[in-house]
Amino acid sequence: MTRLGRTIVNLALLLGLAAWPVRAMAQEHAQAPAPAESSSQIDIAHHLGNSHEFLGIELPRFAPVHIGGLTIDLSPTKHLMFMLVAAILVTLIFVSSARAIARAQAVGRPAKGFAGAMEATALYIRQEVILPNVGHHGEGYAPYLLTLFFFILGMNLLGLLPGGATATGNISVTAALAIVAFLVIEISGMRALGTAGYLKTIFYLPSGLPGGIGGSILKVVLLAVMTPIELIGKLAKPFALAVRLFANMTSGHVLVLALIGLTFIFKSYTVGVAAASLATGVMLLELFVAFLQAFVFTLLTAVFIGLMRAEH
Repeated sequence: MTRLGRTIVNLALLLGLAAWPVRAMAQEHAQAPAPAESSSQIDIAHHLGNSHEFLGIELPRFAPVHIGGLTIDLSPTKHLMFMLVAAILVTLIFVSSARAIARAQAVGRPAKGFAGAMEATALYIRQEVILPNVGHHGEGYAPYLLTLFFFILGMNLLGLLPGGATATGNISVTAALAIVAFLVIEISGMRALGTAGYLKTIFYLPSGLPGGIGGSILKVVLLAVMTPIELIGKLAKPFALAVRLFANMTSGHVLVLALIGLTFIFKSYTVGVAAASLATGVMLLELFVAFLQAFVFTLLTAVFIGLMRAEH
């Protein structure tokens, strides 16, 4: 399978795993109807929350599935649809860019225009972010990490468009992406270190401990102290990835909506102009944050993979 094919497969896997909790939580979001907006207020929670409406179109509803005490609603939601749009756009952009680059290379010249920009961006992420941090044989992780970067970037940017929604502003989406990253990190460590080496990353004992009865007691004490710390450290990595992306993408939208709401509260042209100017500045900052958070998520995932694959 070509590198482009592996990237598309990774994108599909990421989309499916990230979409499941969004669908599963859809019923919970739908059961709480949003209060109607008045001329003097903006319901920020309604604009940021998930719903069964996409660009003014009511999405179909499916009967919930009951598994024991768990109720799962598989009905499509707004965030799921924007995730699909992001996945389709990323696939189309890179398929078309790959073809344009192949045509340019066939005639012996470098790719230009948009395809050249996509190639340069992908090469930068691969050469400067993925390979240095993942380490030896990091090429095998490049398709997954490149897919992760552009998929998150696509979802972030779609939320900045009029009528758009930021799927990464849903903690279920960022949590699913973090769980996938956690599995990749831990499995890569198992493959690189072996079973014994991987267990040492959980049951950690420093070298140079004394022998005898005193040393044995010290080892038991250290294991009792260090093992929970190591386990917490493993779980803290995906937790930090999920919360950082969710919080940064949500906070900017809350600030923009709050600034716009000042116009409706004060009903003043002066306040409206000032609020619109501030909201425009925040939106420009949000554009930067959209790229930054996709970069940070990918960078930290690559760093965590590299640390896990190295000797403890």
